[in-house]
Order: sequence, then structure tokens, then C-alpha cells
Amino acid sequence: MPAAPVDDVLALFDHWGRERYDEAVTQLDHALQTAAHAQEQGAAPALVAAALLHDVGHLLELRDGGAADGEVEADLAHEARGARWLAPVFGADVTGPIALHVAAKRYRCAVEPAYHAGLSPGSARSLVRQGGPMGPEEVARFERHPAHVDAVRLRGWDDAGKVTEGVAVPDLDAHRALLEQLARR
Repeated sequence: MPAAPVDDVLALFDHWGRERYDEAVTQLDHALQTAAHAQEQGAAPALVAAALLHDVGHLLELRDGGAADGEVEADLAHEARGARWLAPVFGADVTGPIALHVAAKRYRCAVEPAYHAGLSPGSARSLVRQGGPMGPEEVARFERHPAHVDAVRLRGWDDAGKVTEGVAVPDLDAHRALLEQLARR
């Protein structure tokens, strides 16, 4: 698997970001909104980058000729694929929350009873494919992971980043300097 330099990451969004997955919002709009929520809440730079890049695995699937999430019944494990692809370029402070953002949804459904009701229709459908709410042992294991707190924060921004119109956020190129600063040299 080739490394993903910042230019390659941005090109992936430029090319595939106008596509939708199992949501009404485009991949790019979702990424930009999620990152904007992280910035508004004062997240550390690495967590803002994670918010921007959290669904890059969906774009990789499309790039490689695969189906969009929601078009197949299997879980495509986009969170793991994206984190692996980004790992040669970004540290665990970026890739850890990305790798755990689906687990964070399952976790929140298990520990916050009202959380499930607030999921978008696409997230509710994917939750089924992803294993549903965590059981007690999974919850305990998740809580021991060093990136779990950031993953839960990312999950909240992910859920909020699905507005289809009337949202003004910085464009993709506005994040270039942040990504270049965080990229391993």
C-alpha cells in the first residue's frame, strides 16, 4: 500500500469527494463540516485532521472500483482501511481516532441510550452492518484504548456533519497547511 502524501490525500477528496455514501451530504461536505465542528470546539490540530480525514476509507473504496457504503450488505471497514492508508503519513494522534470512530458509534449506542435515536438514517443502517451496540466486554475494551476519548469526540462531530445546505465551512485547501504540519517528514 503506497504512502498517502498530503497532495494524494487532497487529490482523493478532489476526485471522489462529490460522491455520496449512505447519507444525503457529499463525502467532501461531510468531511469539511466534521472538521469545522472540531475546530469550533477547540480540538487539537491532530484531532481536527482526524475529523477531516475520518471517512477517507470510503473514498479509497470508490477509487478502487468498489461500492459506496450502503450499496452492499457487508461492513466495508472503511475506518480501518482509511487509518492504515494514512498511517505512513500521520501519527497515531490522527489515525487512532479514525480507526475507532465506528467503534465509538457502537460504544455510544451501548452507554448512552438516547444516542441511537439521534443517528442519521444512514448511520442507523450502517450500525447494523457494523455489529450493533457494543456488549459489556467490548465497552470495557474500548474504554481501555488510549484513543477512545478522542474517538468519541470525533463521533459527535461526525454525527453533526451531515447538513445538506446552508452551512459555511472552510474549503478543502484551507486545511492543507494543517495536514502538512502534521505529516511525517
